[in-house]
Amino acid sequence: MTVSTTDRRTAVEFDRAEQRTAHNYHPLPVVVAHAEGAWMTDVDGTRHLDLLAGYSALNFGHSHPRLLEAAHAQLDKLTLTSRAFVHDQFADFTAKLGDLCGKDLVLPMNTGAEAVETAIKVIRKWGYQVKGIPAGQAEIIVASGNFHGRTTTIVGFSDDAEARDDFGPFAPGFTTVPYGDLAALEAAITPRTAGVLVEPIQGEGGVIIPPPGYLAGIREVCTRENVLFAADEIQAGLGRTGRTFACDHEDVVPDLYVLGKALGGGIVPVSAVVADRDVLGVLKPGQHGSTFGGNALACAVGSAVVDLLATGDFQRRAADLEVLVRSRLESLVGRGVVGVRVRGLWAGVDVDPRVGSGRQVCEALLARGVLAKDTHGSTIRLAPPLVVSDEDLSWGLDQLAEVVSQA
Repeated sequence: MTVSTTDRRTAVEFDRAEQRTAHNYHPLPVVVAHAEGAWMTDVDGTRHLDLLAGYSALNFGHSHPRLLEAAHAQLDKLTLTSRAFVHDQFADFTAKLGDLCGKDLVLPMNTGAEAVETAIKVIRKWGYQVKGIPAGQAEIIVASGNFHGRTTTIVGFSDDAEARDDFGPFAPGFTTVPYGDLAALEAAITPRTAGVLVEPIQGEGGVIIPPPGYLAGIREVCTRENVLFAADEIQAGLGRTGRTFACDHEDVVPDLYVLGKALGGGIVPVSAVVADRDVLGVLKPGQHGSTFGGNALACAVGSAVVDLLATGDFQRRAADLEVLVRSRLESLVGRGVVGVRVRGLWAGVDVDPRVGSGRQVCEALLARGVLAKDTHGSTIRLAPPLVVSDEDLSWGLDQLAEVVSQA
């Protein structure tokens, strides 16, 4: 990136951040100072349209007034007790989230990876205590191309070399089958299988949408074989795809919802595993926990998030904007784009490698005032806040069209 004199502060602040930070990320050279709705402003005062929304953590946009109001009100009263005590926001949050999911119990955590780790522990414990799998032999089926987080357990069943290499040895007990291949999943089930853990749409993989009937098929197979179905809806859930959950597109209810990102409203990290009592009830005091999980501030914000989702407005907004996004992106196929996948306000765009890598496309978009993020190779994903206006979204897609057409 060539930095102009008007970008001088951005360059200085970006360099300072890079000098004293472990390089586990490769951020675009922008330094954000303020954000509202779908727009972010950098330290030089330049506005950028956010087409990433914090990997779906900002489904409701930056600084949503109802979420900020909930956070501000709670900050003045109580932020943390730990789960050693019960605070006055806990019951409301767990009841609201449980009702939203149609489940009995909620286990709040902080990050998405924590929620996935929680689901893994619950599935295994259920496998031993309820299904009767011999001790130490429980297996969980996962899908190729998955992204469930970055703990050593989770990257151990990733097939992404960048996430996995040099972090072993890894925990056993996971069987990988091709994503979208129901027959392979069914064939992989053994008497030791306790659960199936899949993303209903693979976000990090490039918004990979499984074939129709895949999720319904998993539900049917798991029910028949007495295996738990855990849906990682951390990126896909909470309005992003035009429904409350991505599983809703096939009228599927998993045994465990694994939630995160948007649950914290872009204000605090909030995650949760939500399931019925016969599943989550296997945990007893002392067997799992988190100091900050379910803290008062998180519950206040999370309750406000569920209130927003309960209106259905954000789900409808994502569904409506899917029409615009699909039309615009499909018109680019053959003109700098070789493939697109769209579900709700979420899209994976495979750019013709002759145009450039995904990183290069995102750098070109940055120069035009649009923030997006690449994933593998020449693929970028678009996940604008659900509050983005039609006009702003169209403008952002105009910039993408200009970039890819300049090959």
